[in-house]
Amino acid sequence: MSSCNGNCASCGSDCADRKAESLLAALNPKSTVKKVIAVISGKGGVGKSTVTSMLAVSMARQGKRAGILDADITGPSAPTAFGVTECQGASEDGLYPALTRGGIQVMSINLLLDNSTDPVVWRGPVIAGAVKQFWTDVIWEDVDYLFVDMPPGTGDVPLTVFQSLPVDGVIIVTSPQDLVSMIVSKAVKMANLMHIPVLGFVENYSYLECPDCGRRIQVFGESKLDEVAQAFGLPVLARLPIDPKVAEAFDSGLMETVNTDALAEAVREIEKV
Repeated sequence: MSSCNGNCASCGSDCADRKAESLLAALNPKSTVKKVIAVISGKGGVGKSTVTSMLAVSMARQGKRAGILDADITGPSAPTAFGVTECQGASEDGLYPALTRGGIQVMSINLLLDNSTDPVVWRGPVIAGAVKQFWTDVIWEDVDYLFVDMPPGTGDVPLTVFQSLPVDGVIIVTSPQDLVSMIVSKAVKMANLMHIPVLGFVENYSYLECPDCGRRIQVFGESKLDEVAQAFGLPVLARLPIDPKVAEAFDSGLMETVNTDALAEAVREIEKV
């Protein structure tokens, strides 16, 4: 229409000039990010941050430049996993993320706090805005795979990430408990609603291997994940054991020393994106 002023709010009817508005946030002009992979879970306590860290380490070991955007603003843990405490610095162009010993770039709210134990007492929109700024204001240098460590659930932050970042695929982390079918279903359906492909599942805490006889003990009972995966037509990419050595490495900032062979199939699936 010749009278269209570009403001759809001023016109109550559809017209040929109406265009879908993109909610994607602009990447910092100094950044280069090739692929964005969101690591999500329907509930907390499944070791999502551990899996995110291991995926980034796996990619780095293959010669890829990996980064972690820690979107769990109220419960950040990526700096702890890699033993980093501050960003590389800032310029008029933006903020440079922390760099781990192995060259993984990490951005987390804990890198900006005076004390890592200070709570972030913000309302949802402010938290979501901070996550978006980790994309727009941080300078990600030649990152091949940026892993977004999401908070649990399907609230403000996951919605912000899915709408504001060009997410190429989702890895869903779960555990073998009975309620997994309901929780996983919520995560899959949210990704589907946002038209983002789910690459598959990683089941954490699948079993405990006896150090004496090697027998696998299913601490949380028999896994129900296969049934859920079959129902959605998605693959189970890895089953990770309960491993005290991994927990110790995470708490000590030494995740880059952890064996990540169990995630080989997940890495291959990510590389197909």
